[in-house]
Amino acid sequence: MLSPNDKKLEKLDPFYRPSVSKQKTSAEIISEARNALRTVRTQRPLTPLEDQRKLFGSASSRTPENRPPSSFSVHASSFESSDSKPISGTRLSPLELKPKAPASPATEEDPCPSFPKPPVDPAKIRRISSARARLFRAASQGALLPDRTLPPTQPKKRVESKETVMMGDSMVKINGIYLPESNAFGHLKSHPLQLTYDGDISEIKEQEVFKGTTPLPSHLRSGGDQGKRCSRASSCPSSSDQSRLDTKAGSKADLQEKDTEIEVNEVFWNTRIIPILRELEKKENIEMLCAACTQLHHTLEEGNMLGNRFKRRTILLKTLYKLVDVGSDLLSLKLAKIILALKVSGKNLLNVCKLIFKISRSEKNDSLIQNDSILESLLEVLRSEGLQANTEAFLYCMGAIKFISGNPGFLNEMIGKGAVEILLNLIKQINEITEKSGTCLPNSGHLLVQMTATLRNLVDSPLARSKLLSISALPQLCTVMGQYTGDKDVCTNIARIFSKLTSYHDCCVALANYSRCYALFLNLINKYQKKQDLVVRIVFILGNLTAKNNQAREQFCREKGSFPTLLSLFHTFYELDLHSRKRVEEGDDRPPARRPPAQAEDVLIKLTRVLANLAIHPRVGPAIAAHPRIVGLLLATLEYKSIDDCEELVINTTATINNLSYYQVKNSVIQDKKLYIAELLIKLLVSNNMDGILEAMRVFGNLSQDHDICDFIVQKNVHKFMIALLDAKHQDICFSACGVLLNLTVDKDKRVILKEEGGIKNLTFINSG
Repeated sequence: MLSPNDKKLEKLDPFYRPSVSKQKTSAEIISEARNALRTVRTQRPLTPLEDQRKLFGSASSRTPENRPPSSFSVHASSFESSDSKPISGTRLSPLELKPKAPASPATEEDPCPSFPKPPVDPAKIRRISSARARLFRAASQGALLPDRTLPPTQPKKRVESKETVMMGDSMVKINGIYLPESNAFGHLKSHPLQLTYDGDISEIKEQEVFKGTTPLPSHLRSGGDQGKRCSRASSCPSSSDQSRLDTKAGSKADLQEKDTEIEVNEVFWNTRIIPILRELEKKENIEMLCAACTQLHHTLEEGNMLGNRFKRRTILLKTLYKLVDVGSDLLSLKLAKIILALKVSGKNLLNVCKLIFKISRSEKNDSLIQNDSILESLLEVLRSEGLQANTEAFLYCMGAIKFISGNPGFLNEMIGKGAVEILLNLIKQINEITEKSGTCLPNSGHLLVQMTATLRNLVDSPLARSKLLSISALPQLCTVMGQYTGDKDVCTNIARIFSKLTSYHDCCVALANYSRCYALFLNLINKYQKKQDLVVRIVFILGNLTAKNNQAREQFCREKGSFPTLLSLFHTFYELDLHSRKRVEEGDDRPPARRPPAQAEDVLIKLTRVLANLAIHPRVGPAIAAHPRIVGLLLATLEYKSIDDCEELVINTTATINNLSYYQVKNSVIQDKKLYIAELLIKLLVSNNMDGILEAMRVFGNLSQDHDICDFIVQKNVHKFMIALLDAKHQDICFSACGVLLNLTVDKDKRVILKEEGGIKNLTFINSG
């Protein structure tokens, strides 16, 4: 029987009701209650640094016999003496040029001069350009041009000094050098022009010919009498044809400029390049060789002699190849930079990429690479060379770039030079080739490993992430994952990229909006279920996608087999963790807190986070709460794991149970096992871990709406612990304790108990405060 004071207290408004109450709407009540549902955060899986720089790390799924080597030697003999890329057009076979000599010496009546003999050396014959070769072939068949009389020969040039060259009466001065003024076609004997013929005289075109090829006769320059015949392999144009040539050739000034450019290049080669090559041939010491290489590169650039159109390029390359055997990394980098600037191809491109790769394997050479700006040369290879024709060269080029990208000091330079765009363009090319042919490009998997590993390093930069979003890179990476599902290394690298990207809101939203990614991730989980390094990252990505996006939660759950896949994964790693812990405990004397975390444990941490995030969805949450096997595994994890043994897993599991306990549905397994759950939570309440205590209090806050749980709390004296927590300085803990005690006051008999323990007094004080 209640005392008079208790009867007075019973008539008063409940102590938890504010003095000026404002009735809340149903929506506000539901919204406030749903705030108890929380997403769970976890750390990104750690990628250990490799001890050595290799094409494929120690964790690679590739066997040594199924992957290109990371160690090899490159010597001068590895290079081909002549580059596989011809100087101009298609390489032609040598021509048999046998012009007939005139019957009598040239006179005024018969001004046809004697012809120079064709080069005897076949190597020289091959250097005749393809267009000129076509001209002489057509002439030898007698179907090119009608015979014409040759004009008088040109006056011979005379040299008055080292700086003055005389020819005829006119002189021009260019860059401090005096050269003769040319007529409409220039002095072809000194710097001839090449005429290409396409079947009609009007289509004859003027082109520059490298000095050293057989000069054209002077009648092609100045015309001749129609009654005379020239006994040369080709015939002479008429005066009307000549006028059309003049029209196509352009102005006299333009021709002078072209002729002078050729003559100045010849002088430039002899006066500027040859002395440097002689210095290189001496091989006196590394320092002098490096200085000469630097000077050579600048001089070639100054003379516009870089690229693959320079005639003396073969001579230059032979000299550079010989120096590779010196064996200096610094010198080799300088040699490689010049060789790449000369646009080598085929085997030579492969070998120079291997040379740079070999040097970049040592971190101590990073400073040399940065000082010589070799990165720009490597990126230019990827930008300008053909992917399908140079896949192996691209592989070692990308391997070197991958090593460089591992040094944070290179990131800004790489991104500024367009590395992100170049790599994504190559990935797009590979995707298109695969989609078109239905099969993967040979060795493209090896190349993609290097490319995706490089992107993984680059995405640490905010600028790189912004670029990836602007060029829609995420769908392209998903496409690669789908096409190369059987290549675990490629999939793991892309998963690492997504792990980093989805840690940022804008990137996470972009991937979440790509609806095909969910089926892709589920497929990979099923395929590589026991491959922890890949699975843990995919689950981490799913946790990021479902953390703040209700649409992503729904989209994932709509995918066929989503829950069976998660359940199977949970069971697999639960068993692995259980057995691994037993083995560790049998042979490890260290306390649990000081033992390294098990790999299986990390997967469980990320997986329980996904379940907690999915449970927030109003339709998904009740379905998980009603799933006996999922709830059973969660409770089993709480049963055999202590918070001292694995704090993050226990807290994530408790948070998942908290979200599921929010749903008061008839078929909820959580409600059926509420007393067993309450028993498990007591272990957390008595721990010294404040985060664990808070999660346990939150679950009790949901479960204490049930009468049986309220009785359990009183029987186990949990309410006393709750009252003590009202004085805690931790606001969230204090708030959660208030919620549990308020639920206890629903029963009248519990109010008396709370009053006797001082709970009502403390609650009133907190409420008024």
